[in-house]
Amino acid sequence: MKTPTAPRLIVILVGLALASLAARAESAAPTAQPLYGEHGFDAAGADPATKPGDDFFRYVNGRWIDQTAIPADKAAYSLRLAMSDLTERRLHEMMESNAASAGHEPATLEGKVGAFYKSFMDEARIASLGVSPLAGHLAAVRAADTHDKLAALMGRNNADFEGSLFAVGIDVDVKDPKRYAVYVGQSGLGLPDRDYYLEASFAAKKAKYEAYVAELLRQLGWPEAEQRAKDVVAFETAVASASWTRTQQRDADATYNAMSIAELQALAPGFAWQPFLEAANLGSLSRIVVGEKSAFPKLAALFAQTPVPTLQAWLAFTVADNAAPFLSPSFAGAQFALRKQALLGQQQEAVRWKLAVHAVSGGDFGAGDHFDRFGNLGWAVGQIYTAKYFPPEAKAKIEVLVDNVKAAYRARLERLDWMSPATKAEALKKLESYTIKVGYPDHPRDYSRLVVRDDDLVGNVIRAASADWAFYTGRLNGPVDRSDWGMTPQTNDAYNGSLRDIVFPAGILLPPMFDPNADAAYNFGAAGGVIGHELTHGFDDQGRKYDTEGKLRDWWAPEDAKKFEVQAAKLGAQYSAFEPIPGVHVNGGLTMGENIADLGGLTLALEAYRNFLHGQPAPVVDGLTGEQRVFIGWAQVWRGKARDDFLRRQVVGDPHSPRMFRVNGVVRNIDAWYDLFHVQPGDKLYVAPADRVRIW
Repeated sequence: MKTPTAPRLIVILVGLALASLAARAESAAPTAQPLYGEHGFDAAGADPATKPGDDFFRYVNGRWIDQTAIPADKAAYSLRLAMSDLTERRLHEMMESNAASAGHEPATLEGKVGAFYKSFMDEARIASLGVSPLAGHLAAVRAADTHDKLAALMGRNNADFEGSLFAVGIDVDVKDPKRYAVYVGQSGLGLPDRDYYLEASFAAKKAKYEAYVAELLRQLGWPEAEQRAKDVVAFETAVASASWTRTQQRDADATYNAMSIAELQALAPGFAWQPFLEAANLGSLSRIVVGEKSAFPKLAALFAQTPVPTLQAWLAFTVADNAAPFLSPSFAGAQFALRKQALLGQQQEAVRWKLAVHAVSGGDFGAGDHFDRFGNLGWAVGQIYTAKYFPPEAKAKIEVLVDNVKAAYRARLERLDWMSPATKAEALKKLESYTIKVGYPDHPRDYSRLVVRDDDLVGNVIRAASADWAFYTGRLNGPVDRSDWGMTPQTNDAYNGSLRDIVFPAGILLPPMFDPNADAAYNFGAAGGVIGHELTHGFDDQGRKYDTEGKLRDWWAPEDAKKFEVQAAKLGAQYSAFEPIPGVHVNGGLTMGENIADLGGLTLALEAYRNFLHGQPAPVVDGLTGEQRVFIGWAQVWRGKARDDFLRRQVVGDPHSPRMFRVNGVVRNIDAWYDLFHVQPGDKLYVAPADRVRIW
């Protein structure tokens, strides 16, 4: 099951009270001790022996990296994940309390959260059930003896455990933002990316995946499990060959192809579209937006040519794979060994209560579980969480804060010397059109009709998924809800979405990424930098294609667009030269949007800090000037480390660059950094002034 909306997921954070900084002098003493260091910077984690111009990330974070071991139940660790650990503990306490008072089939929101959690924690019952919770699914797969019937089963993907060759989602129509559209895109791969099937460097991972497919089919009692596993992986390899790369998928223009259902059938005639859409509760649909247009005929033809027994085995495997976290230890353990251990390098599974928290809440808090793909009570958990941990007055403080950073962006836009007046006027209008959403949605999701039982984990997951998909299909023909959120309040993330909204959930509004007791400059570099990052996303290489109404439209003067593209290409070339592991390069095209946003974010943070000083000198703190502390604050935000397998997966499938390059790749393009940290020609990060990238 996939999340039906797909807002651009960004990374972390803004704080609870940075706006209050404007009301006190830079030199004023904090009212309480910051979480890190005396003023907000953990100097004990820095490595002063490293030259800032050689590796600024290590200069700020080196000793922490050397002294910190990645926990055995994680594939990476960072200050952000330390914050997620706090959220986990809070949700654990909350769910334990709710479970203690929940009945068998509760009616209250708290009771339903508690019963769902309780059903996941009942390991003895789950083990005793074995594969029986999937009996109905497997019977349906065996009965699907034609391609049309198999396509219909794939249509259940959003509301059940079946996989699909095509992914369907509902979101705002970016060519007509006053209504919703149904989007359909390529899918069908069980490994993280097409490269895992096609690149020789991933051959060992692919072999382990085939063994995993065979193992799950054996546990299902599927005949000829080993041979069918070979067939399944061969099928997925062909799907990978026909699929677009993730870099190609980033092109907003190329992935918007509106057409009628008849036109879709003509484009990709090998697939049974009508049974597929009817099973997805979209049988009356007349218009759809196709993503990877040139891939669709190939994928549909592949589907038509693939024998029914292979497709049946593939569907049976996807059901078991998607359901594995909610099944007996033999299924869950096999999935851990492949998806977390072999693909991410994680050494051991998280304790049961952490998995339960994620299963009920959705999201993974950075742990790699990705329970947001399955039916959960994420919005219900968010209501309970924010009622306890995010008071209404915090919303007001953040809204004022974001306005301050927005003002810095406005000033920079007005001063741009490379953009023509007409394009600049449109850019300023777009900036003003953004709505900032903080903490939690104004309107809670209704769970009154959802049935949750404390002894039916798989049933709870399916009913929650069905209710969630019914919510999105039910509003398809109605007006767009401008108050909508695409991310639950407890999520440790932020995003710039299709509603021209920038969202900072309560789950990210925590120390250490922002500390109201810390020095102002550190906070501007950290929280201010991330606010600027989100604002810049509306003007990155894809975000810039949307106008002030959120419509996909070219509003740029041609000469301005060319100037932008020249600078973006220079930035992409810089990042493509980075190697997180020897021989493994960052994909500058895939990460382009995030890299532009990072560069814009820190640039805006520095500007906002200078404005905050109102021309007054900043005191020296921790032996550092105010502007030095802004850069240090940004670098500390990204403090973290990862296992090699995690990094290999990240560079092929994640639009974010690895942490060290979110620091080193940014600072080297900001002129002020060179003087502040005495960076000279010959230093490893040095870029000649003419080659530095300056966009926003």
